[in-house]
Amino acid sequence: MSETGARVGTQRVGFVGLGHMGIPMTRRLLEAGHHVVGFDISPAARSALAAQGGEVADTLTGVATGADVVILMLPGSPTVEQVLGPDGLLDALAPETLLVDMSSSEPARTQALAERAAARGTTMIDAPVSGGVRGAEAGTLTIMVGGSDAAFEQVRPLVQSMGGRVVHAGPVGAGHAVKSLNNLMSATHLLASSEAMLAGIAFGLDPSVILEIVNGSSGRSGSTELKWPEYVLTGTYGAGFSMELMVKDLRIALDLARQGGVPARFGELAAEMWAEALSSLPAGADHTEIVRWLDKVAAPSGVAAEARVR
Repeated sequence: MSETGARVGTQRVGFVGLGHMGIPMTRRLLEAGHHVVGFDISPAARSALAAQGGEVADTLTGVATGADVVILMLPGSPTVEQVLGPDGLLDALAPETLLVDMSSSEPARTQALAERAAARGTTMIDAPVSGGVRGAEAGTLTIMVGGSDAAFEQVRPLVQSMGGRVVHAGPVGAGHAVKSLNNLMSATHLLASSEAMLAGIAFGLDPSVILEIVNGSSGRSGSTELKWPEYVLTGTYGAGFSMELMVKDLRIALDLARQGGVPARFGELAAEMWAEALSSLPAGADHTEIVRWLDKVAAPSGVAAEARVR
C-alpha cells in the first residue's frame, strides 16, 4: 500500500526485537487482534512470543513474508543497519510494506535508511517510545512518530494499541530526535534528584517522607514520582532500560545540540557522569543504578547511604 491511505482492521505485523520492551509490545498487538510474526536471536525471546500466541519466524527475513507492517525494536542504529543491511530485511520487504523503527536510533542515520528504503519503494518511519517496560505492559507508552502526514495516519491505528499517547513529531527522524532529547532530560533530572535524595538521607531524613513532600511540590519529576519509589527504595533497580542505552541516547542528544550550535554545558557534565558510572557498574546495569554509583562514589561523606535507602 502506498503512503496515500491508512490501513484499518487486523494486520499482519512482522516484529524484530523481542526483548524487555518487545515482548509486552507484541502482547498488546496480539490482544488487539493483529497477527504477529516475530524474530529475535534469543531462543528464550522466541519462546516467549510463541507462549503468548505469536508466530515465530525461522529467519530474520521471514518476518517480511506477507507483512503489512514490520516493526523494529532494537538497541540502536548500528543494530538496525545490520538488520536492514546488504541482503538483509530491507531487501526482503515488499515495496508496499511499511517499515517502522521503534528503536532509540540516531536521527541522521534513520533519515539515510529512509532514503535507501524509498529508493526501492518502501516507506520507513521512526516511532520510538517512552514509558519503559511498565508502559509497554500497560499499553500506555508515549509514541513519537517521525514521517509524512500520510505515513503517520497509516501507522496510527496500529501503534495506538501499544501506546496511550501517539504524537506526530515531524518528518522522518523527528521521533528519534525527540526521544534522545527526552532521555537527556530524564538522565539529568535523575542525577539531580538522586543527589538531593542522598543528601537528605545523609542528614537523617526518611526517603519516603522526602518523596511525599517533593512529589507535592515544585521539585517533583518522573525520577521522584516513579524511579525512586519503584526501583530505588525497593532495591530492585529494574526499570528495564540499561545504563548503556541511556549513555547512548545522551550522546545522540548532545550531538543534536552541537549540530544546532546550542550550548549544552549541563548536559555535557551529566553525560560525563553517566559515562563514568557506566564504566564503574557491572555490565548490563539498569539505568536506575546510577543511584548506587552516586552513593558509593560521589556522596560527599563517602559513607554509603544505600543501606538506609532500602
